[in-house]
Amino acid sequence: MFNPARVLIEKEALTYELGQTLYKQFQDNGTDIILLESSRTKGIPGTSKKEKYQEGKNTLVIGVRKSLDFQTCKPSAHFQLPLVTGCIGQCEYCYLNTQLGDKPYTRVYVNIDAILERAKTYMDNGEEVIVFEGAATSDPLPVEPYTHALEKTITFFAHEPRGRFRFVTKYTNIDDLLTLDHRGHTTIRFSINTDKVIKSYEHRTPSMANRIAAASKVIDAGYPAGFIIAPVFLYEQWKTDYKQLIKALAEAIPVDKHGGLTFEIISHRYTTKAKNRIRDVFPDTTLPMEDEQRKFKYGQFGYGKYVYDKDQLQELKIFFQEQLGLYFSRSDIKYII
Repeated sequence: MFNPARVLIEKEALTYELGQTLYKQFQDNGTDIILLESSRTKGIPGTSKKEKYQEGKNTLVIGVRKSLDFQTCKPSAHFQLPLVTGCIGQCEYCYLNTQLGDKPYTRVYVNIDAILERAKTYMDNGEEVIVFEGAATSDPLPVEPYTHALEKTITFFAHEPRGRFRFVTKYTNIDDLLTLDHRGHTTIRFSINTDKVIKSYEHRTPSMANRIAAASKVIDAGYPAGFIIAPVFLYEQWKTDYKQLIKALAEAIPVDKHGGLTFEIISHRYTTKAKNRIRDVFPDTTLPMEDEQRKFKYGQFGYGKYVYDKDQLQELKIFFQEQLGLYFSRSDIKYII
């Protein structure tokens, strides 16, 4: 559970029951509280970029979601569902390092009912099933004990014939979600990686074993489930380590539960902007970001990124097809990129 060093609360949030509840809870806990006149944040300390990053990661902002126009989220879903913004994890490679400013705090919203009502209008405007992604710019699970936003959202979508909800997490506090009547309308995916990658780059996140144990509980509870193995790094012993990861996953999940599982495999890539920000925040990083060892490629959003070369990506693709085919032949590989 996230225990923030400070909490910033928009005064408008106090007009909501959840805002009042959280204000009292943090006040009783002795947490430093700063009241904000608007959605503009202030009061987060830090001088250097590294200090600002660390203090931002230890800050929780409680606010009201103003814009209820949802961003698209293709190809994985139709729309983002903005329950939370930001993440408490400190993954060195994370693309959010370039998206959330120098002080990347986590912001939760007290007007969840309004957000879900807006989601319903998107579903009512079409005939197809509309899929909403709840973790496009966040990991909502660490703050779930405060907001109960996932609990409310899962229950909401259980009764929506033309709506589906999905989110991905690295965290493991899923017990309160296991007994919900989800009716198979929510998919929970876990982001997993090798022990080496987690220990080296995924700071303040659970271990591989703990994530797999949480995933096993979710699958036993009947949720549609999946795994994102990302980012895949091609280091000296990468094949041995990723094979061990897949084998450990197979040993934890009975074969008769493999049929509904999905896999998404994403190789490591970075932009120049991301590299510069990462090196400011993590000056001792060992992330492999040597431009001459990568291929430069323009992405779908018009900016360039550095990726593994064609032969390396082909080797990666063949490896995961073989290993997942061996251990999870009944599961679905969505993509390997």
